[in-house]
Amino acid sequence: MATTSNMFLYSLTIQPPTHVTEAVVGQFAGTKEQQIVTASGSRLVLLRPDPTQGKVVTLLSHDIFGIIRSMAAFRLAGSNKDYLILATDSGRITILEYNPTQNCFARVHLETFGKSGVRRVIPGEYLACDPKGRACLIASLEKNKLVYVLNRNAQAALTISSPLEAHKPGVHVLSLIALDVGYANPVFAALEWDYTEADQDPTGQAVDEIEPHLVYYELDLGLNHVVRKWSEPVDRTASILFQVPGGKDGPSGVLVCGEESVTYRHSNQDPFRVAIPRRKGATEDPSRKRNIVAGVMHKLKGSAGAFFFLLQTEDGDLFKVTIDMVEDDEGNPTGEVRRLKIKYFDTVPLATSLSILKSGFLYVASQAGNHQFYQFEKLGDDDDEPEFSSDDFPADPSASYDPVYFYPRPAENLALVESVESMNPLVDCKVANLTDEDAPQIYTICGSGARSTFRTIKHGLEVEEIVASEVPGIPSAVWTLKLDRGDQYDSYIILSFTNGTFVLSIGETVEQVNNSGFLTSVPTLAAQLLGEDGLIQVHPKGIRHICRGEVQEWAAPQHRSIVAAATNSNQVAIALSSGEIVYFEMDSDGSLAEYDEKKEMNGTVTCLSLGDVPEGRRRSSFLAVGCDDCTIRILSLDPDSTLESRSVQALTAAPSSLSIMAMFDSSSGGSTLYLHIGLHSGVYLRTVLDEITGELTDTRQKFLGPRPVRLSQVSVKGQTCVLALSSRPWLGYADPISKSFVVTPLNYVDLEWGWNFTSEQCEEGIVGIQGQSLRIFSIEKLGETLIQKSIP
Repeated sequence: MATTSNMFLYSLTIQPPTHVTEAVVGQFAGTKEQQIVTASGSRLVLLRPDPTQGKVVTLLSHDIFGIIRSMAAFRLAGSNKDYLILATDSGRITILEYNPTQNCFARVHLETFGKSGVRRVIPGEYLACDPKGRACLIASLEKNKLVYVLNRNAQAALTISSPLEAHKPGVHVLSLIALDVGYANPVFAALEWDYTEADQDPTGQAVDEIEPHLVYYELDLGLNHVVRKWSEPVDRTASILFQVPGGKDGPSGVLVCGEESVTYRHSNQDPFRVAIPRRKGATEDPSRKRNIVAGVMHKLKGSAGAFFFLLQTEDGDLFKVTIDMVEDDEGNPTGEVRRLKIKYFDTVPLATSLSILKSGFLYVASQAGNHQFYQFEKLGDDDDEPEFSSDDFPADPSASYDPVYFYPRPAENLALVESVESMNPLVDCKVANLTDEDAPQIYTICGSGARSTFRTIKHGLEVEEIVASEVPGIPSAVWTLKLDRGDQYDSYIILSFTNGTFVLSIGETVEQVNNSGFLTSVPTLAAQLLGEDGLIQVHPKGIRHICRGEVQEWAAPQHRSIVAAATNSNQVAIALSSGEIVYFEMDSDGSLAEYDEKKEMNGTVTCLSLGDVPEGRRRSSFLAVGCDDCTIRILSLDPDSTLESRSVQALTAAPSSLSIMAMFDSSSGGSTLYLHIGLHSGVYLRTVLDEITGELTDTRQKFLGPRPVRLSQVSVKGQTCVLALSSRPWLGYADPISKSFVVTPLNYVDLEWGWNFTSEQCEEGIVGIQGQSLRIFSIEKLGETLIQKSIP
C-alpha cells in the first residue's frame, strides 16, 4: 500500500517582529506587579517593567502562528490576576492565562465563531471587555457582533457562554469600547456608519448626508440577550472612542474624538466639547487641523473621581484631558459633568498604543522607530500651559468657533528612561562584509521622518569590557581561585607562562602575591580549590597541594611529565607523556590519595575533563579522555569500577579541549549532563552523557573557526554556559525565552583562554587572555543575538 507524506515549511525570521500593533497592561502573574503584553504580528510578548532599574525586561515571547487582530485584558470579580483575550485570524476567540512558575501562556478557552482569515464580516477586528470582567464583545468591521458572558463554574474555574448576537447589516464600525457602568448591566459603545441608503443611491449624494452614530449595546444579564439601547449622531469626523470611568469613579460615558475636537457623550448627560489646540510656531500652518490617533485613561489612587486622559495627535503631541464634575454639599462628585478641560502635556513619538503603569511610568509603543519607556516627573498640574475649557466652545459639532493654540516645547513632565529597539519600518537593507570579518553584516535604513536611523546589524552577544591591561610576557592560560569554599568572590588570578606562573590577588587593586604557596618557576596546567580550603597546582613535573600553610608534593615518575590535567573540588586526574592516566581522590582528612592502578591509553592524551561533583555526592562519576588518535573515551570513577572504559566516540579530528557539565535541557525541562568537545579543526560538538551508563548520544556539531577550540565553564545571568574559543569567542547557553540551546558569537576580540571571574565590582564576569593583555568582561543580555549600532 502506497503512503503519501505531507511536507510543511516552517520559516522563522532571524529576528522576531518588533512593530507593536497593540499593548495592554495587567497583573497577569497574580502579584501586585503590573506587566505589559504586546502584540507584534503573530508574536505575543510579555514585558516586565522594572521600576528600580528603569528597564523593560522581556519575560516571555511566544509565536501564536496567526495574526493577532486585537486583544484585551480582563479580571473576574474576586480574582487577583488578569486574563488575556485574543482575537486572531483563526476565526476563534482565545482566553489565555499566564503561568509564572513555568513562564508560559496556558490556553483556558478556545471558541470557534467563524471562518479563518482577516475578512470584513468575520469578528476579531474589535474587542472590548467589561471593566468588571463579566462579558466581552468581539466585532467585525461590518455587520457582525458577538457577546460572550464570562463567569465561573462550581469549581471556580473560568467559563465562557455561547455567543449572543448583536448583528446589524449595512453598518461599518470605526471604534468600539466597553463602558464603565459599575455593576449595572454591561454596556458597549460603538462608533458606526450606516451605509444602507448610500449603497442603494446611484447618484452618490446620500454619502454626503450620512452621519456617524454613537450606539450603546446593553447586555441584559437577567434575560441573557443584547439590545441596541441608545443611538445618537456625532461629529462627521469622529474616528475614535475612549472609556470614561463610571460607578464610584466617574460619570461614565465616552470621549468621542474627531478632527479638531474632543466631545464627552453619554445617554443621560449633555454633550461637552473642547477644541484640540493647534501648534503655533514659524514652521506651522495655523489652519491645519489635528486628529487624535491614540490615548490612554488613568485613574489616580486615593480620591474618587480622580482620573485623566492623555490623548495624542498625529504630531505626537500629548494633551491632558480632565472632566470637572458637579459636587454635593460634602464635596463628593455627584457623577454629573460640569465641564471638559484640555491642556498641552508633552510631545512623544507617534504611538500605536499608550500604557500607563501604577508605578509611574508611560510605555509608548511607537508607530515608527524605537519604543519609549518614560517616567512621570509630574502630572502637569502646576505649569504655565494654558488650559482650555468646554465653557468656551459650543457643544454642537456643526457650530463654528475660534481655534486655540499652544507652543510645543521639550518634554517637562516625562523623562525618558529606556528606549526599546525597534526596526519598524524597514525601508531598505543590504548585506555586505565591509569590516572584513568572518561573517557579513546587515546595513539597513529604518524608521520614518525625523526618527529615521541608519543601522549596522551584527550577529553576536553584546559584551561590556571592564578591564584590559598588559602583563609582562605572553600568558598561555588563566584561572581564578577562591581561598575558601564559603567565599563569595574570587581571591586569586593564576597566570601561566611557558617558563613560570604569576599569582595576582583580586581586591581594590590587582597585585602580585609572593606567599601563595604556588610554585612560580614552572608553568601551571591546572589550578583548583580542593575541599574546603585547600589549593592544588598541577605543573609538568608534579602536583602541589597547599592546605592550611602545609605543602604536599606528588612528583611525576622519572623521564615522564604531565601533559594534561582535570580537577574538581574532590578529584584530580592527570595524563602522563607515556599515555598513562593517574587518578587521585581527596581523603576524609583532606589529603590527596592516589588510586593504585594507572590506566594505559592507546595514543597521546591531548585533553581531560572531570565534571563538577553533584550536590550531595562525593565524586563525579566519569572522566573524559581525549587522545590524538581522534577518539574520546569515558572512564568510570565509581569505587568498584575505577578507570574502566564505559564508552568510546570517534571524531573527525584530534580533540583539543573537553568539558563535562550539567546544563538546562528544554526537552526534559530539567538538567542534563553534557560532554562538550572542541576539536583541533575548529569544530565544536555537544553530546549527551548518560549519567548512569556513561554512553554518549545525540551529538550536535558546529564549526566555530579555523583555530583549535578551547572550552571552559562560565556562569552568565545565573545559568551555566560554555565558553568556546576559536578564531573568535562563542557562548553556548539555553536561550532565556525559547529555552533551546544556542551557540552565539561574542562581539569581542579573539581570546586564547577564558575562565569564570567574580568580584565585588563584577558579580558575573569572564577573565580572558588575548596576546599580552589580560581582559575582564561581562555579558549583560542573553538571548539578544543581534547587535544594533544606530546612527540618526
